[in-house]
Amino acid sequence: MDAVEGTLRLKRLLSQDDEAPEEALNGKKRRTKKDSATPAADEARIQQLLTRWGLLQDKVTRHVLETLTPDELKLLDDSYVPDKFNQMRGPGELIICQIAAIKERVGPGGGSADSVLSFRHRWKMNIDEEAMLRKITHKELRYVMQEFNGDISLEDFLPQASASVADESVTEGTLPDEPGVHVISRFNRLELIDPLADAAVFGDANLSFALMLAKHREALGHVGRVIATTFETLECLRERYQEIDSTIKTLEDLCSEVYHGVDCTRIAVDSRFHGMEGSLGAVYYNFPHAGAVSGFFDGHPCVNWRHENLMRLFFRALRSFMKPGGLVKVSSSKGAVGVRWFYITESAQENEFIHIETMPFREWHLHRYGRSYGDKRDVHRRPGQGEGYNVQRAEADMVYTFKYVARRLQVNRPGLGELCYRPVVRSTRASDAFVTFRRLYKRFVTECSGTHACWGFSCFVAPKSQPVVEQPQLRGQAPVEAALLGAAVAAVPQVALAGNSGYALLQLGWAVFIISLGPAVLFWVYFNKPELL
Repeated sequence: MDAVEGTLRLKRLLSQDDEAPEEALNGKKRRTKKDSATPAADEARIQQLLTRWGLLQDKVTRHVLETLTPDELKLLDDSYVPDKFNQMRGPGELIICQIAAIKERVGPGGGSADSVLSFRHRWKMNIDEEAMLRKITHKELRYVMQEFNGDISLEDFLPQASASVADESVTEGTLPDEPGVHVISRFNRLELIDPLADAAVFGDANLSFALMLAKHREALGHVGRVIATTFETLECLRERYQEIDSTIKTLEDLCSEVYHGVDCTRIAVDSRFHGMEGSLGAVYYNFPHAGAVSGFFDGHPCVNWRHENLMRLFFRALRSFMKPGGLVKVSSSKGAVGVRWFYITESAQENEFIHIETMPFREWHLHRYGRSYGDKRDVHRRPGQGEGYNVQRAEADMVYTFKYVARRLQVNRPGLGELCYRPVVRSTRASDAFVTFRRLYKRFVTECSGTHACWGFSCFVAPKSQPVVEQPQLRGQAPVEAALLGAAVAAVPQVALAGNSGYALLQLGWAVFIISLGPAVLFWVYFNKPELL
């Protein structure tokens, strides 16, 4: 649920802005102290840069600098001064463009990059090692890309790749002796994806891409579903696209599912996606955009953060729904100033997706779908009807391709067999030890499910009538039954209750609140017995 937490955290940051107008706070109390997440060393460098550039009063430039990493700040400190008199862009936007140019030089960039070039940059290889990769066969290159971990040099690893045996029962094992880089590039361009896995399409306003994908999969004999989604509601789509009902019917005839009003950053809390965890083998998002803001260009720092967060939250939300090895393809212009190319690549890398190739959009087998603006302009004109996007060239459109490589993010609990191993816990009687092990095992299973039981700390009983005591409503999971807790409080004034839940468990006519003390949480129950104070 980290995808949901990230969205809620962003909402809290916006609602707690200490400079927001009173009417925007909806009656909430304004913060009296502003939290600073910028480290002291970075703050000193930012102050130094602003002083040197004469921009100490420029809050937009300060905001841009606060979003940069220490390495990026150092690069600006070494060799860059923004043009304060630029008529088209302000200093903050010029700084973002400079960072993009630096990343273009040191990485694979936003332009075309085949699988070997992407692999080389991921493992920081030299040009000689890249030349070796370009000479090997398809079987060997597949093996290197799947098994190489950097423990030994590439030259020493290649004999293992040569000795490997290709599995020709799967699509990726075909043509083992052909040139590797060309065969892998053809795989990505011809859209030869997992035939058994589901494929999801996000942000497809007129559903023309989803329709093309569904027909493509049917022609190849795939049995996986196509899940087509739109951000707009069906009523909105009917106003913009006269053909939408027939498109939806055709998709459903091809055994596809169509969902409307889908926010791709919040699919973790969308009930329509429940049960799809680990089922997606391919995901598509063509030309993502967070929406225009009147009075601002997409590249302006005051609105550009929305596009960056769109990509970060999109990839974060996908993680629990992707199959290991599943592909994600995001189409965008390498010169886009809204969703910039490095927003896509960096967001993917931060969320366990590795970049495997960037191919020109027009070389993609699925590029001839009916593109749309995705807004009210579609009522009167479309990009394919002699109209085009402003400041966009077809040769600059790219398809950024990523593979999901799940890492080990948690440690598995021991099984009952490991817990029952005698040297772990010594006991005088085997029966007592087994009872202890069963209780411990049950506790581990309960905690892993998100329910935290109450264990040996004191609850204190005090009057409900205290004015400082609030009565929170029941939230979260309550492992203790109300009747059991009521009987315990009635029996003794001090009840052994504790845990690490972090929520008010019950409301039984007493007020309950929580104080966190390290790993445990004390539950203070105030009851109508003044003599206990």
